[in-house]
Amino acid sequence: MTHLTYLEAAVVGLVQGVSEMFPVSSLGHSVLIPAIVGGSWARDLNVATAESPYLAFIVGLHVATAIALLIYFWRDWVRIIGGFFSSIRDREVYTADQKLAWMIILATIPVGIAGLAFEHAFRVIFGKPVLAGIFLAVNGVILIAGERYRTRASLAADAAIAAERKPGSTVPARQPELVAAGRHRGGGHAVRQLELADTVQADRRLASMSYPHAVAIGSVQILALLAGISRDGVTMVAGMARGLSREDAARFAFLLATPVILAAGALKFPDLIQKGHGIYGPIIAGSILSGIGAYLSVRFLVRYFQTRTLTPFAIYCVLFGLGSIIYLQVK
Repeated sequence: MTHLTYLEAAVVGLVQGVSEMFPVSSLGHSVLIPAIVGGSWARDLNVATAESPYLAFIVGLHVATAIALLIYFWRDWVRIIGGFFSSIRDREVYTADQKLAWMIILATIPVGIAGLAFEHAFRVIFGKPVLAGIFLAVNGVILIAGERYRTRASLAADAAIAAERKPGSTVPARQPELVAAGRHRGGGHAVRQLELADTVQADRRLASMSYPHAVAIGSVQILALLAGISRDGVTMVAGMARGLSREDAARFAFLLATPVILAAGALKFPDLIQKGHGIYGPIIAGSILSGIGAYLSVRFLVRYFQTRTLTPFAIYCVLFGLGSIIYLQVK
């Protein structure tokens, strides 16, 4: 029997793709939205039920989201993966791409181990709508605290990047050959070349971190096993606490999220095959919308965090979390 309609798949898929990138917890929304709508949605889309086809659907959404991230950051991943293999070949870690590759690997290990060991327990115990509302509100408080108590090093990093991009700046931050090529060709190509130069420079700044700092930042992703806590949100807050600019913290969060989300989808892919019979159509439809939503969201957020803060998302999380708790209690 089919327990997932195209409407359910479309709504949840799009919301999951968007909320996976925004610091507002996709898992929290995947738990709260069906509960708030009620009826067949609450019955069919229960993430805490072991035999629910909703789990197979979530796997499809995660794979689509990871693919969207790979597509957006494909140039970066080509460099990073190239850096990994060159470090193996040369038996040394020297360049920024080589170091960043190993930083991502090491920073992903803690959440990978925790996910394998505790994902099922966390989902069954904490995947309840009211708890998701509580943790979503807590997520908002974390984001507010992250902005309110930013370190001097993080604020200085913001100021330094702004100075580099200021018209007429003499700071040699961008690769001269990329900037020159972009200006020579003009138009949209010039903009793209400058963006590429900025990403290369951003990776150099990230690679200047120590490995322990990278692991510490990556380890906070474990909190995202709790429905309502945003992986990207807490990773950004941890990055800023370690002295990263807001923009670099967001970039590192997105890079760290890619292998984690892809691995989670790959490991649970057998569930998609076993429990997805009869609902492959809705799964594909929802996954396509999830991928599109994730791609457009990360494209927006990469630019957004160049000049803006986490505060609007924090307010949203607190209001939606508390509102959900009240509604579910009086419903």
